[in-house]
Amino acid sequence: MHSNLLIFIWRRKLSFLLLASGLVLLGLWTWAILIDTTKTTLTQSQPQQQQQQQLAPSSESSYQHVHIIQKLIAQANRVLRAERQKDNADRSPPSPAQQRLLGNVRFVRPTQAKKAPLPLAESFLFEQERLKILEQQQRQRNAGMEELNANAEDDRMLSSAERQTQYEHELQRMGVPTVSGIGPDGPRAPSERLVHLDLKGAPPKLSFLKQLLPVLRALGATGLLIEYEDMFPYSGALQPLAAHNAYKESELKDFLETAWVEHGLSIMPLVQTFGHLEYTLKLQEFEHLRELPESPQSICPSRPQSMALLEQMLTQVIELHMRPSANATPATPELPIKFTHLHIGCDEVQRMGECSLCRQRLRSEIFLTHVISLAHFVRRRWPQLNVVIWDDQLREMTLSELQNSQIGSYVEPMVWVYANDIYHFIQPQLWDTYAKVFPSAWTASAFKGAFGESLLVPPLQQHLENNIRWLAVIAKEGGRFAKGLRGLALTGWQRYDHFAVLCELLPVGMPSLMTSLSTVSKGYFSTNPRDNELLRVLRCVFQPDSRRSGHPWLELHPNAHHSQLFAVCSYPGHLVYKYAMRLYDKLSEVNVYLQQAREHSAWLSDYNVRHNFSSPLRVHELTVRTPQLIEELRGMARESQQLLWEVYDEHTVAEFVEQHIYPSISALHRQLASGQLLLQRRTWPQRPLPISLELRQDMGLITLEQQQQQQQQHPH
Repeated sequence: MHSNLLIFIWRRKLSFLLLASGLVLLGLWTWAILIDTTKTTLTQSQPQQQQQQQLAPSSESSYQHVHIIQKLIAQANRVLRAERQKDNADRSPPSPAQQRLLGNVRFVRPTQAKKAPLPLAESFLFEQERLKILEQQQRQRNAGMEELNANAEDDRMLSSAERQTQYEHELQRMGVPTVSGIGPDGPRAPSERLVHLDLKGAPPKLSFLKQLLPVLRALGATGLLIEYEDMFPYSGALQPLAAHNAYKESELKDFLETAWVEHGLSIMPLVQTFGHLEYTLKLQEFEHLRELPESPQSICPSRPQSMALLEQMLTQVIELHMRPSANATPATPELPIKFTHLHIGCDEVQRMGECSLCRQRLRSEIFLTHVISLAHFVRRRWPQLNVVIWDDQLREMTLSELQNSQIGSYVEPMVWVYANDIYHFIQPQLWDTYAKVFPSAWTASAFKGAFGESLLVPPLQQHLENNIRWLAVIAKEGGRFAKGLRGLALTGWQRYDHFAVLCELLPVGMPSLMTSLSTVSKGYFSTNPRDNELLRVLRCVFQPDSRRSGHPWLELHPNAHHSQLFAVCSYPGHLVYKYAMRLYDKLSEVNVYLQQAREHSAWLSDYNVRHNFSSPLRVHELTVRTPQLIEELRGMARESQQLLWEVYDEHTVAEFVEQHIYPSISALHRQLASGQLLLQRRTWPQRPLPISLELRQDMGLITLEQQQQQQQQHPH
């Protein structure tokens, strides 16, 4: 019998295990309820009422225990069902003894529709518990979202800083100057971007300037600052002011109309009215108006004839920009251009307050009175025009002098600095003074003509840095002014003054202009070739791809004048630029060749030539390349004539060749002549070589005999 009982128990081992588990769970359930509920007398006849009283909630902690017990019971039911399906045997109802052991507990699966639903109180209990759990989870999610939002904000800040770091790293790789705060997330671009056309003495053909207009507009230019000087077609009594190759009135008007009607570029004429009047005061007719007789640089503002002359000049310039012809009546329709500002110069007045009529007055008083008189004349006759002046003569004046003169009601200053350290010339205190006097102001940078009086090629990187630094200054100082800073003018000087030789030609300065203009128009230099307007304007035989080549699409270096990009792409004046680069390299080669022979060699120096004393073999070696270099430079002179004729007239072409190429050809000829003279000699004197009397006198040297004579005359 014992063996049969053991066999029965072994076969039903899982059932007994489940039964034991149920007893343990029942004990845990009963223990939990006894802790949190009051003692209640239970009767055997009301099992269902007893179960409802045990499930009645008394505190928030009981809900948690009931929820746990329900989960355990559901898990037990799932295990039991799986075991029953495994045995595939019908189960008989539990015996009365088993029912007493289980305490009349029914194992229920709450999710099964076949089972009877929980009583109302029990269902309400679990629903309340579920809602509380969901509410707690929602609070946790809300707290998590707040943390995520804070982290996302931090991530955005970090991403912006990381983007700026990556941007500056790419700028350094490209050789583009980096300025703090200037980047994709930096300040906005200036509202007005003017391109300065300096026409004095080297006027480009208007056909070439028309080719520039769509390029300038595409790169973000909004207007032109045109300085005519002697290229303006003055007429009547002022006709001598115009150069022999000045523009014709009809052609100039056609160009101005094209700039506005077809390309939307405004026009701001620039007429010098104080200093830099050499083109006028150099003439005999106006010699008497000079501040000093020996200098035609500045006009005397104390002479009535001076103001009359300047008023005539301004009238002719303004009228040409307003009416179709010089002989038009006031009823004639205006020229269809945007003309709102007139620039009257007034910079670098080097000789002021020195003549007999002016020396009794303060320089500041002379300047302010002259400027206000001119501005009053313009505003009285053309009230729609605003007057602009250069600011450099105002920098040394006090705030009280400027405010008492009320100059802020007459003109707007154009603050110009072409160096990289702008605050070295315009300190914050001066910005504050300007803002207290003038409601608004202009600024001016440079794209050529600022780093050397006779340069052949502009230093692109230095000009780009100057423009980028101006973006930072405009963003910082613009808020000082009541009406803000109006914009930035990119100046490109052709001569430092009327008497100076040519500096960089306009076509040679085009890469610098395009790079700086696209930068200031966007507010920063875009390192992405797809986003940079520069590459949209350039017509390249290939599309720059830094990923394939491993090199950035634009490379600028401190000691280089250009990037390879501009040597392989097409744009207005690109042939002249490429020629200028080859000429620059050739002139550098010739200069090194001459310097090596004259200063570093021991056989073709000035000493050898003066004494006609050298080694023929060495002289031949030092001059053997000279004829070849002369022919190469002559060939480049002929090439310049062919290329420059597309942009300039014959006078400018001849001046360019004479300034840049002829001096090297002349130096090579002198070296060759000296070498031939040294080669003609067949015998040479004994040393020491005599020193000529003229040379002794020039150097202040005396002979031994002269020294002895002096000692005899002055023994002590």
